[in-house]
Amino acid sequence: MAKAAKAITLLEREDCVLSVQVLQEFYVQATRASRPTPLPHTMAADLIRTWLRFQVQDNTIAILQSALEIKAAHGFSYWDSAVLAAASTAGCTELYTEDLTHGRSVEGVKIVNPFR
Repeated sequence: MAKAAKAITLLEREDCVLSVQVLQEFYVQATRASRPTPLPHTMAADLIRTWLRFQVQDNTIAILQSALEIKAAHGFSYWDSAVLAAASTAGCTELYTEDLTHGRSVEGVKIVNPFR
């Protein structure tokens, strides 16, 4: 429950930036049939619509190219590299994720695990 409370606190901020990829990943993971309690399509889609109040960084060719460079330089998966590239392109100084090394900086973006 503490993890959910921290996530809600982050989503209450006004200065968040999300990437299209992150929204896509949320939908796929939240609705997948193998989850113990998958969200129905309408609920997941409604949550995404709610989060569109934030700045959303589109997927672009420039982000693709930057992600490939980040992957080659740092060894992250392509998908993690694309999230970092989108954050950098959007001018973010921090990326909140539990999937990458807390405290590491890449392309001017500091990785922060908010659940740590």
